[in-house]
Amino acid sequence: MANQLAGQSLYTWTLVSSDGEPVRASNGLELAVERSAGDASGRPGRVVGASPVAATHEHDAAIVCSGLDVHRVEDEAGLAWLRRHEHAGTVLGAVCTGTWLLARAGLLEGYRCTIHYENLAAAREEFPSLVISSELFEIDRERYTCAGGTAPLDMMLSEVGRRHGAALANAVAEQFMCERIREHHDRQRVPLTQRIGASQPRLAEAVSLMEANIEEPMTLDEVSSHVGLSRRQLERLFQRYLHAVPTRYYLELRLERARQLLLQTSMPIVDIALACGFISAPHFSKCYRDAFSLPPRDERRRAAGLLELRPAPGSGPEPALESAAAAASEFVQTSESKPSS
Repeated sequence: MANQLAGQSLYTWTLVSSDGEPVRASNGLELAVERSAGDASGRPGRVVGASPVAATHEHDAAIVCSGLDVHRVEDEAGLAWLRRHEHAGTVLGAVCTGTWLLARAGLLEGYRCTIHYENLAAAREEFPSLVISSELFEIDRERYTCAGGTAPLDMMLSEVGRRHGAALANAVAEQFMCERIREHHDRQRVPLTQRIGASQPRLAEAVSLMEANIEEPMTLDEVSSHVGLSRRQLERLFQRYLHAVPTRYYLELRLERARQLLLQTSMPIVDIALACGFISAPHFSKCYRDAFSLPPRDERRRAAGLLELRPAPGSGPEPALESAAAAASEFVQTSESKPSS
């Protein structure tokens, strides 16, 4: 679109895969590529990338696109290809979980980066030395990373604006029906205040406290004290706007974080339990099974294709957190007494 509006070829791109074969997306669509990463002939390309034509190098950027189950990807040829480009001074970038692959290749040390919010906790656990933000996108010198979804559009509009001016970037945004060009510090997720209304800042603050204290959960009394409400007042706000008691809501946050770590990392289950504030692996397993209808070990085996689940007759398609209330009450007792792990 930038080329069309500018009336000249500002950007060109080449699609590359590790083996030169078409790449199948999770939705079944296949992308044809022009060459393999190991093909030394022809013009070096980019993995779904773009760069100005009037550059001194044959190519300027290599941008990695990745999606689900990136932690299971074994592609040493692709990682070696990225390392060669980094050695040659190529700008490296990533879309969505492509950040994970740059990190595995050792190409993000000393740089700020970001990744899709669903993979954020797992990435921070897997690569503790990296600075992984929750921003929409990050441009740090020769590293471009974004959260996926529509964030690549915002990142590239920012790039177009920096290289060719705000007028062209705004014109491209209008063509794509973008209301505005989001900045890198914009949120990845819809803020809670937009879902419940801006009139409940204390409720939003309480949820933020819970999200920030997963490994060492706060008691309900502590949360209430921090937001300046009584326990009863906080319970009423949660019931009215989030349709759950605070302890159950907090438990669901912790279990969802645990599920992300379980499916996106190879962390031992006991380590996941402790990272999500559970006092022991059996306690975690019980809560997890109550919530998702299968224990953590079977969840991981199912995701790896090693376990086929047969739903019971009459069972619903989605396991709900209906039985988590009992676990929540157990959590209240254990968290308020603050036992050591």
